[in-house]
Amino acid sequence: MAILEVFQKVKKQRKAAEQKKALKNVAVGAAIGATVGAVAGVLLAPKSGKETREELAVAAKEAVEKAKEKIEEAKEKAIEVVEEVKGQVKEKMENCHCGCGEVAETEVPAELPSETPNKK
Repeated sequence: MAILEVFQKVKKQRKAAEQKKALKNVAVGAAIGATVGAVAGVLLAPKSGKETREELAVAAKEAVEKAKEKIEEAKEKAIEVVEEVKGQVKEKMENCHCGCGEVAETEVPAELPSETPNKK
């Protein structure tokens, strides 16, 4: 496998990891936004303190559930994106020939290589 091909492969893997991180950030942002909106709505409503506290408790529980759902959705989407990219990389590698007349290895690593070696 030529060095250029290895660099391209690593670049695609890093891009997939960045997409996964972006999806996670979107889910976290949506959860935070939903929570802030719910709390603001309850605090600004003209009700007694007891009613407001009860609604805050309910809203908090609902926000936690929504956040869990959004995180799960983002996780599933990230897994789909990673699998799609792995399939594309594998396909490219199967169709790639190195200069020596041999077909390139077709194994796609499960994990991205670390950028810096572990120092002990």
